[in-house]
Amino acid sequence: MRAVRSKNTTLEMIVRRLTHGLGYRYRLHRKDLPGRPDLVFPSRRKVIFVHGCWWHQHDCPHGRRLPASRREYWLPKLSGNRRRDQVNLRRLREMGWGVLTVWECEVSDRDLLRDRLEGFLGATGASWRERVPCVTTGDAGP
Repeated sequence: MRAVRSKNTTLEMIVRRLTHGLGYRYRLHRKDLPGRPDLVFPSRRKVIFVHGCWWHQHDCPHGRRLPASRREYWLPKLSGNRRRDQVNLRRLREMGWGVLTVWECEVSDRDLLRDRLEGFLGATGASWRERVPCVTTGDAGP
């Protein structure tokens, strides 16, 4: 269990790189928000959680798989994770935040994930070239 990370996981890094590449900027793991969302977009009042299917009991083949041993430990723990996620989602929505959950099984289709992120976040974030003025001419870049 010590080797299982809660921050900077491979899945989270994929979503972060994709989101950043689309031009969106975000904050990470804000402690003052319920559930410490993985990506926080304060100006848009939106958050993204990146969940592993098994750990958060997603309704997919990988998430429905039951532990082979120590079920008396794992089943309450996994159902507790799911309950906690539902409470955090409800609290965030009550606070006026939009919430998107990206599941482990969705990360493999990058085009679909990109469309989903853009649809959730709204207007496309500007790339750094569009925001930074050109030094030589003073106008916006290419």
